Amino acid sequence: MSLLSIRNLSVDFEGARAVDGVDLTVQPGEVIGVVGESGSGKSVTMLALMGLIDAPGRVTADEIRFDGRDMLRASARERRNVAGRDVAMIFQDALTSLNPSYTVGYQIGEVLRRHAGLRGRALRDRIVQLLEQVEIPDAPNRLGAYPHQLSGGMNQRVMIAMAIACNPKLLIADEPTTALDVTIQAQIMALLLNLQKEHGMALVLISHDLAVVAEVAQRVNVMYAGQVIESRRVPDLFDAPHHPYTAALLAAIPEHNRGTRRLHTLPGIVPGRDDRPAGCLLSPRCPYADDHCRAVQPALAPYIAPDGTVSKAALVRCFKPLPHAPGADHNAIGRKR
Repeated sequence: MSLLSIRNLSVDFEGARAVDGVDLTVQPGEVIGVVGESGSGKSVTMLALMGLIDAPGRVTADEIRFDGRDMLRASARERRNVAGRDVAMIFQDALTSLNPSYTVGYQIGEVLRRHAGLRGRALRDRIVQLLEQVEIPDAPNRLGAYPHQLSGGMNQRVMIAMAIACNPKLLIADEPTTALDVTIQAQIMALLLNLQKEHGMALVLISHDLAVVAEVAQRVNVMYAGQVIESRRVPDLFDAPHHPYTAALLAAIPEHNRGTRRLHTLPGIVPGRDDRPAGCLLSPRCPYADDHCRAVQPALAPYIAPDGTVSKAALVRCFKPLPHAPGADHNAIGRKR
């Protein structure tokens, strides 16, 4: 049984659809990468799962089931008990996510008081243990520090300590290394993966860094304009992408552009509220699009190879998935027209 199952999740903000019919499954202990450019709906999808979409946002879904529980029918109190305890989230910018008016020890303790009922010496000992677990030096003396007194990397470790405080079954890491230098990024990712393996947590990693996702994830969901447009296992997606947008993302990686004067780019922009196409959302930017693509929106469906073989492990939202013809030039999607 899946740890998390989401079907047809949508999030609207006064007529603007930020998430459009997303399906997502996560198995216990699995590491899933969610990639896509800014504004593709990655973070909003996870915020909707956590119950953190405020008015005027409106969340709808056919199913949100976590660990066998129907979250759509759960009361607000039941959802609050799950969020922060069984499902935890690490947000993008630790310094803006932490409360500047409270010490880091108090903020970690708030999670433990709410979900674990700890008080007094037991509470303090657990906070110190968590700070040591995320490799913060001199942990006992850091309890009274405020966020502004710590570096960006240290604040991110505090956020991780808060997230793992109650040993969640699912950890969502939303761009956990944003605004950190390269050395600290590597340390934070290594820490997250060690904690994930140690506790047996499932991990959903939201990232722009395809190299990191390729290295740590077992499965990847690619999002575009609020939709999941491809879902594959690693390394299959990186070896042979099926969706033209995925191919464009991979073509833009600097390592794939050695010897060229300019990086491959995808022309055009992501559609907004007032210019969403009637058909495939990528059709205005895709060199393979025809009249059918521009008129009818494709569903996320199993990939059908040119020889007719159906792959249920590979899902793609495209009428002309790659390779759609023998000898097709897959780099065309990344060229400026």
